[in-house]
Amino acid sequence: MPPLITVIIPTLEGGENLEKCLAALASQTFTRFEIIVVDNSGGAAGVPDGPAGGRVRVLRNETNAGFGAAVNQGIRAAGGELICTLNDDAFPEPHWLEELASACAGDLSVGMCASQIRLAGAPERLDSAGMQVYLDGSSKQRGRMALAADFSAREEVLFPSACAALYRVAMLEKIGGFDPDFFLYCEDTDLGLRARRAGFRCLYVPSAVVYHRYSGSAGRASAAKAFYVERNRLYTVIKNFPVWLWPAVPIFSAYRYGMHLYSLLAGRGLASEFQRGSDPWWKLMKIVLAANWQAFRHLPSLLAKRRRAARLAAISGWAFLRLLRRHSISARDLALQP
Repeated sequence: MPPLITVIIPTLEGGENLEKCLAALASQTFTRFEIIVVDNSGGAAGVPDGPAGGRVRVLRNETNAGFGAAVNQGIRAAGGELICTLNDDAFPEPHWLEELASACAGDLSVGMCASQIRLAGAPERLDSAGMQVYLDGSSKQRGRMALAADFSAREEVLFPSACAALYRVAMLEKIGGFDPDFFLYCEDTDLGLRARRAGFRCLYVPSAVVYHRYSGSAGRASAAKAFYVERNRLYTVIKNFPVWLWPAVPIFSAYRYGMHLYSLLAGRGLASEFQRGSDPWWKLMKIVLAANWQAFRHLPSLLAKRRRAARLAAISGWAFLRLLRRHSISARDLALQP
């Protein structure tokens, strides 16, 4: 008998996107699955209780608990051996669950699977084919805006984007779930790196296709997104990077900031997009300082989490660095990619 899969969908807005997402799940060729929708809207989203063939359970929060906490709620309520996280603005093709379940069958070292996530507005283009990291803790979608046809090989990647990912429950029980303190953005980076350090692998499954339409929970290049991304990449470094690599992190960051400045002057990338928004570009400097202050304030709790994760390490710090380098992205690509 195939494993039971629990699909967990956090939602803040509900509405048309969620309805389309649930309709796509109702058309899956793999039938042994359940759906848990975690409503973070405080009741404002109007999430339906019974679509997708009656498979749906809805967990409701009085306030927005954040992405990681919402997924953890779903994991605690889940009955499946495999967990799939899915954004409410992501629409899987009918074979999505079947392909993911097949990819991880029989190989317990595969703790995670990454989908081929395409842009709903340009379906020949990629949003993500797994994730990459820069050596200051920043992360970025692998292959973003490339042709999906150029990423057609099943292969090992660093970790999946939680927009549409599969996680083995046995892995989550060993390493723990998402860190709710991240609240928004980079939770999948932290979880993925903890899993890799614990010895689990991630497989990119190009036949598991999902189309992603950005709903913009915090805006594509807003001040809120800039703050959480910057703060959470520092959380990621403190929790996961070898201590002897920490002195080099500010150097990598300085180079990345230089690339963002270049992208701003060139009118490309997220820094340029931020400038075109309602916030002045110089506000980015205040955001960086605020993010560093938050990371410093929470240093004791981050170090405690680091120690817990270190006890599960199956590879050395040097092997972990080689893994990061093998799946790294350049500062230039990080700054200039949309």
